[in-house]
Amino acid sequence: MTTKRSAMIPTLIAAGVVVVLGAGVSLVWNAESKVNKVALSDAPRPVTVISASDTTFRDARTYVGTLRPWIEANVGPQFISVYVDTVLVRPGAVVKRGEVLATLDCRNASAQSQAVAAEARAIETSQRAVADQAARMQSLLDGGFIDPNTVQMNQAQSASEEAKLAAQRAKLMAQTLEVNDCILRAPFDGEIATRTIDPGAFVRPGTAIVSVVDRNVVRMTFDVPEADFDAVTTGTPVSIRIVATGKTLVGAVSRRSPSADPDTRTVHIECDLPDPHREIPVNTTGEVRIEVGQPIRTTAVPLYAASINGEKATVFVVDGGVAHKKTFPVLGELGNDAFLDTSLKPGSLVVTEGQFALDDGERVEAKQVPYATVSVQPVGGPKPQESPR
Repeated sequence: MTTKRSAMIPTLIAAGVVVVLGAGVSLVWNAESKVNKVALSDAPRPVTVISASDTTFRDARTYVGTLRPWIEANVGPQFISVYVDTVLVRPGAVVKRGEVLATLDCRNASAQSQAVAAEARAIETSQRAVADQAARMQSLLDGGFIDPNTVQMNQAQSASEEAKLAAQRAKLMAQTLEVNDCILRAPFDGEIATRTIDPGAFVRPGTAIVSVVDRNVVRMTFDVPEADFDAVTTGTPVSIRIVATGKTLVGAVSRRSPSADPDTRTVHIECDLPDPHREIPVNTTGEVRIEVGQPIRTTAVPLYAASINGEKATVFVVDGGVAHKKTFPVLGELGNDAFLDTSLKPGSLVVTEGQFALDDGERVEAKQVPYATVSVQPVGGPKPQESPR
């Protein structure tokens, strides 16, 4: 029994060595099979490409301005300094011309006005009596019953009382203005834009309690450089994007200042936008786009596919599985599109992703994705001109 066991030991050892060697060979083979025998520099690089689009481009100017109401007024006291009694409106309220917006505590002004009116009545009564006395003395003077000097003195007194009466009436008018200033009314039909004072606050002349705006017509106001003076003539079509709402409206230049600002050398421009439903928020930002020149034929590519430096754009064009680094004149940019000279043939495959790791003449594995220029005029509009060189 012991002899049989001794004979099996070498056999088991040999079997174990064979198993170990087989496992080692298997592992080596598996590792070798996964090693890339091709150099990375020789493998084509994966990139994403689009087909350059044939389209037209028209140069444009973009300006930033402010949407202003047609009329705007700050309503507050003009003559007196008093406490605010009531404020009857809040922002957003629609008001009519003459509607009461706020009242002021004008008891003191009212009392002063009554005192001045009483003084005026007293002076008027005194002046009437002196005038009657002067008329009677004048009749006695004709009969020689009175001294002419006395008559003249009486007439002078009558004229003096009359002057005092006129002065008191003027003072009464000023007091009346102060009393009328205690009731603040809407100067025109519109809406309340701001309310800056509440009841109990002390206000002085020039302090705005509320502001009123008229939005039936909104004015888009902006300034342009003097070099663009001819590009913004009256009637020039414009596209206006309202930043607050994201909406885009079409209008025209309504008026242009004949003079530039002497400090900034810019010209003031206004465009009237009818807004009967009062949907445009005023005193907000607007972006104006004005097209200039004539449409020209171009080749469009995504802006992120081109490396633009000044008036030149560098792109990678794929031809026969090889990427070629080429430079073309830039005719313009709009939205997410770059418009290049037609020396870049429409339909050329332009690299959009992976171009920053490419070298000129490198082999690529291209994956094409769709591309549409949604921000430009379609071909077939106005006849395109030759691209400027």
